[in-house]
Amino acid sequence: MRIPDYGGGSIANLMAEVERRLGTTPPLPGLHPDLAAEIPDADTYVVVLFDGLGDHQLAHPAASSLAADRVGRLDACFPTTTAVSMASMATSLAPAGHGILSHFLHLPTGTVNALKWRTISGKDSGIDTEPFLPQTVWERVAAAGKEPITVQPASFEGTPLSRLLYRGARFEGVWSASDWIDATVSMAGTSGRLIFAYWPMVDVAAHTAGQHSDVYRSQLAETDGMWSHLSARLPDGAVAVATADHGHLDYGRDDREPLDRHGATVFGDPRALFLRTDDDRAARLAAEHPVTLVADPRPLLGPGDHPGLADRAPTHALLADRGRLVIPSFMDDRLVGYHGGLEPEEIEVPLLVAGSDTQG
Repeated sequence: MRIPDYGGGSIANLMAEVERRLGTTPPLPGLHPDLAAEIPDADTYVVVLFDGLGDHQLAHPAASSLAADRVGRLDACFPTTTAVSMASMATSLAPAGHGILSHFLHLPTGTVNALKWRTISGKDSGIDTEPFLPQTVWERVAAAGKEPITVQPASFEGTPLSRLLYRGARFEGVWSASDWIDATVSMAGTSGRLIFAYWPMVDVAAHTAGQHSDVYRSQLAETDGMWSHLSARLPDGAVAVATADHGHLDYGRDDREPLDRHGATVFGDPRALFLRTDDDRAARLAAEHPVTLVADPRPLLGPGDHPGLADRAPTHALLADRGRLVIPSFMDDRLVGYHGGLEPEEIEVPLLVAGSDTQG
């Protein structure tokens, strides 16, 4: 079983590396020396997060500019899903340290969707997400005298997830890909900034249409062009590094099956189901489905001891076999692309670097 490399090879370590260079003391170590050496020192850093763009997806013909600037590979956090990895990038912490442990997150008040902050029945959770995370990267960077800014679709401003992730950062909303490029380039023209530029459309296309679709090709080509134009227009003194929160795998209708919970508390993701139950019931569930039972999932969540960990962590995990999904009734079974597990296509994400002083 592969455990993400929280010691220097994960996206949490990438954020720790960048914020350390801006004068903070992050809670995790920075990148391994060979990866760190690929990133030049800069006055301003632009960290780009292309949602759903796994390392293996750079082999697509529409990703030529992205592939050309690839300097290495990182691990996403586990489970390999947006809420978990994005919280790690917002805090430079592994999941066990920041407490967002899965897409469907178990809390003492019930299970909530950690992207929408709604209950599994679709009701507003009533949770104020702004104070939910520990100290953020943005707060540490600001305390060090630098300016943290996030550039992303304007429709995300003020949402529960944005309130969770960007406490301490200035929010710059954009309405198009060209707006995203222009805003990011403009923001990077001032020294002493950390700019976090997020774009979701590869993930949306992979989920809804799959990686063999024209929709996916079109969105990947647009994202490739965004990176190419951003790289070409970066001001002197600014360096851009890009990565992703997870990759994707496609699934057909015959690749998925429902889960009978047998009274267990089930949460997590269709590719990485979390349980809170006893050993016998966990073994029964594992025997009935195409999964691997993980009797102790704690190491997968990395170092750290969030105060709410005991109430949120699973007692067991069920990792779906390659090519299979196991979906409880409250999870969406209508998609083509999924992620969450530990297959290379899910956990391996690229490290891209661009800037006027790019090395090598």
